[in-house]
Amino acid sequence: MKIIVGISGATGAIYGIRILEALRRQNIESHLIISDWAKYTIQEETKYTLDSVIALSDYNYDNNDMASRISSGSFKANGMVIAPCSMKTVSGIANGFSDDLMIRAADVCLKERRKLIVLARETPLSLVHLENMLTLTKSGGVVMPPVPAFYSKLETIEDMIDQTVERVLDQLGIDAPNLFRWEGKTS
Repeated sequence: MKIIVGISGATGAIYGIRILEALRRQNIESHLIISDWAKYTIQEETKYTLDSVIALSDYNYDNNDMASRISSGSFKANGMVIAPCSMKTVSGIANGFSDDLMIRAADVCLKERRKLIVLARETPLSLVHLENMLTLTKSGGVVMPPVPAFYSKLETIEDMIDQTVERVLDQLGIDAPNLFRWEGKTS
């Protein structure tokens, strides 16, 4: 299995990092793209260095390298997740404006009918944001804001991050052994 992971400059870089860690634990090949602003966000929001994040991936690509193999539909990825996904990136994907590798790789996933998940990060949302997310959804993408599932009795920020990461794995068809699943009310 091959999964492309994009980390854009929105707040929440830890989601992309933890997804990379989860893929590594399951020996799933990862292909990483980090935007310029994500490099800054990783430094400001996490304990990780850029080098340590890159080391979590099997392959990494410069976001300006439009000639890399993941920019082509002939590269057979099983899916892509952008975590976090800025509204600039959502807009680029929704409007087919592939001016960098992250957006191009996402565009390839949509055109090839492969799974694309974006952990959209913004609040409050404007009409433009909502319309872009609707367009992305109509195009086959999955918009998955990292919203905590409080029914799982989350106690820490780590628990919230883990629940979202497990949901992403589940969406990609990857084993999510620690995902708390709602069982419903029993009589």
